[in-house]
Amino acid sequence: RIDSGGQGLRITVPPGLRRGEVEKFLDRHQDWLEQRLAKVPTRPQVRPGIKIPVRGVAHRIVHDPSKRGTVTISRDERGPLLIVHGERVHLPRRIADYLKREAKREIEKLVVKHTEALGKRAKAIRFKDTSSRWGSCTSEGNLSFSWRIMMAPAPVINYLVAHEVAHLKEMNHGPKFWKLCEKLCPDTDRCKDWLKRNGGALQAIVFD
Repeated sequence: RIDSGGQGLRITVPPGLRRGEVEKFLDRHQDWLEQRLAKVPTRPQVRPGIKIPVRGVAHRIVHDPSKRGTVTISRDERGPLLIVHGERVHLPRRIADYLKREAKREIEKLVVKHTEALGKRAKAIRFKDTSSRWGSCTSEGNLSFSWRIMMAPAPVINYLVAHEVAHLKEMNHGPKFWKLCEKLCPDTDRCKDWLKRNGGALQAIVFD
């Protein structure tokens, strides 16, 4: 199986398959693989001047060393700004930390909203930087979310939380689960499709 990720293509082969067989497969499908690679998102490095989305809205990064290391939202005649203060070397980390704080603040509220609607309770909420999964729910009731979801539009953020909270009641992706998900988030189909089409680009952004 071949999957597109934020950094390239991931190839999964059956256990015991010899390396030579894998190489023959790659040779036979070279043109097709090159087409797939062409569709893999580029990996933009977070730096002054580029734009990254915050809640689905593109913000141009501006470095302002005149103040201490904070991040503020503003705008000028060209549009929304993400102003990063402090030393230039810390700029990527400060933006990542800002997104983590926003994720914690907003997602925790959404978890409360959706768990109350289901009559359930999350045992713990954690935030990670994952390369492929946007969220997870364990059988013990622990919820995990990628803080990068804060770059997606607000309805998509809400969908992700609704999706994971629904797993507190249905630990599968069967019809009952999706019905529950749509009850919590009527835009489930649209938001699921958005994340499938655009999620790779968000995971490809480099914050190192």
